[in-house]
Amino acid sequence: MKTIKVLGSGCSKCIQTAEKIKKAADGMGIAVEVNKETDAETIMNYGVMRTPAVVIDEALVHSGSVPAEADIRSWLAE
Repeated sequence: MKTIKVLGSGCSKCIQTAEKIKKAADGMGIAVEVNKETDAETIMNYGVMRTPAVVIDEALVHSGSVPAEADIRSWLAE
């Protein structure tokens, strides 16, 4: 199971990012745990300056926008 964190303030883009990840994982039959992280200090510890950001298994893979579905699918397939 992949552990995924969506980093951000809880804005609509952060919510949309988490929903897109869950939908893609369900469609691919991949078990994921998606958590939303809103603590500013924690977000800064990942070196993120723009949100939403996505961390998969403690590796930062994206920041600054809602990711494309193709990108999400490639991250989940790894």
